[in-house]
Amino acid sequence: MGQDRHYTVVIVGGGSGGISVASRLVRAAKSLRHRVLVIDPADKHYYQPLWTLVGGGAAPKEVTERAEASVIPEGVQWLQDAVTEFFPQDNYLVTKGGSKVHYDYLVVAAGIQINWDEIKGLKDAIGKDGVCSNYSYDYVESTWESIRNFKGGRAIFTYPNTPIKCGGAPQKIMYLAEEHFQKAGVRDQAEIVFASAGASIFSVKKYADVLDKVIERKGIKTAYKRNLIEIRADKKEAVFENLDTKQQEVMKYDMIHVVPPMSAPAFIKNSPLADANGWVDVDKHTLQHKKYPNVFGLGDSSNLPTSKTGAAIRKQAPTVEKNLLALMRNQPLLKKYNGYTSCPLVTGYGSLVLAEFDYDLCPMETFPFDQGVERFSMYVLKKELLPIVYWDGMLKGLM
Repeated sequence: MGQDRHYTVVIVGGGSGGISVASRLVRAAKSLRHRVLVIDPADKHYYQPLWTLVGGGAAPKEVTERAEASVIPEGVQWLQDAVTEFFPQDNYLVTKGGSKVHYDYLVVAAGIQINWDEIKGLKDAIGKDGVCSNYSYDYVESTWESIRNFKGGRAIFTYPNTPIKCGGAPQKIMYLAEEHFQKAGVRDQAEIVFASAGASIFSVKKYADVLDKVIERKGIKTAYKRNLIEIRADKKEAVFENLDTKQQEVMKYDMIHVVPPMSAPAFIKNSPLADANGWVDVDKHTLQHKKYPNVFGLGDSSNLPTSKTGAAIRKQAPTVEKNLLALMRNQPLLKKYNGYTSCPLVTGYGSLVLAEFDYDLCPMETFPFDQGVERFSMYVLKKELLPIVYWDGMLKGLM
């Protein structure tokens, strides 16, 4: 059995959100050293934004993986265990290993749950015979294998009817695949279909206009309001639900890149911290829980109405840090998060549209030029600079 423990701050989740907040707290308040606990069962920590380039054959997957122990900040404790239940009214939680962990303040940054088995037949089909996905370290290389081995026919790229992490990823790999098919001389024998549960290519008009032109230029067919519900691997058939008519539609495929449905993690969904949809219920500006004032949430497991990206977390982490410290000092919570998020939309090997926007879907661009244009410089930023910013800046609480 586990044991009873008590910490000033307990952080659930050792991904980008949890580690960033832990780093920032022990940097900002020396008194918190050794009084902050991160709980996460994972052995490994992944830089997932690079998986698009891994799936496109432009980066090795090994560079995206590090030992979780290597990213735990100095002065922060780590409990390698999984949380099973929250008791926020009594300020403690329980772990799978039987530990009862008491806290003064709680930060929930538990990421998102990928539900592979919600698409019938997917779990058995994934990773072989042209069925691939960039949404797993285990399967990401199967994407490049599928693209490389494609000799013609229909290549389908899907987008599910749920919130997902990195909303641009489902289409980014499609643009890389199309360019590779050109280089390999099989583009003329290929039909490329973007079958998305969404109603358009992107939610922000400025960037949607650019992406619609990319799709037109590349000769990609779109099938919107189509949600993948089944893979029939033996017949190479994908079954979609038409979200308007509720009818089922069957498409044959030679290759299919599947983005699985996602949800809040089960242990959050069934807890007092969740809203009606299962996400951690926080104020969208202060990131403080709406019912329990000593609880904060950020990242993919929260109900913040913005795209679930690492860039969003980079702006959310300072908000949690500043407001949590203000609460400890009985000061007002003045730091406000405006919904900033970013999607570096790869449109080819060497071109990228850097979409940055806020809660109101208004562009919030960083650079002094129009980012609604495909640029080589922004591709280099994604491939070479952003991983450094992540490992050496964001996770260390420096940016």
